[in-house]
Amino acid sequence: MKITLVLTGKTEMDYIIKGSEEYIKRIKRYINFEVISIPDIKNAKNLSIELYKQKEAEAQEKILSKADLIILLDEFGTEYNSIELAKYIDTKIQLSIKNMVFVVGGAFGFAPEIKKMSHYSISLSRLTFPHQLVRLIFLEQLYRAFTIIRNEKYHHS
Repeated sequence: MKITLVLTGKTEMDYIIKGSEEYIKRIKRYINFEVISIPDIKNAKNLSIELYKQKEAEAQEKILSKADLIILLDEFGTEYNSIELAKYIDTKIQLSIKNMVFVVGGAFGFAPEIKKMSHYSISLSRLTFPHQLVRLIFLEQLYRAFTIIRNEKYHHS
């Protein structure tokens, strides 16, 4: 199985870059893992929110495949605690899913066509986070999930 994380835009925040690199390195010890970044939308300030989401969706659709298990990281998704997320991921691994794709949308969320393409939606919290920070939070939780699955001593419950 492979897990892919699709991100919108780059970050120039050093602490997010360094933290992300560390968790990506750790995750790759457990599973085939890839991060794909979609470039920022050009002239975004001149676009309506709906047009912005549409352009973002066009870029996301170029990466997403109907064969993938597509999971949106969305504020309206199902909330899990860390153990529940680990069980969810482990269940998908046991089902021999080829590629599980987690998608972080941009600042305005997902266009309807991306929501329609997706199979599931997960919320990291009822709190609102900047989408740049979500990547680091999710990477840490994904790493934590694998340590829980392997019964390692990273997660203390």
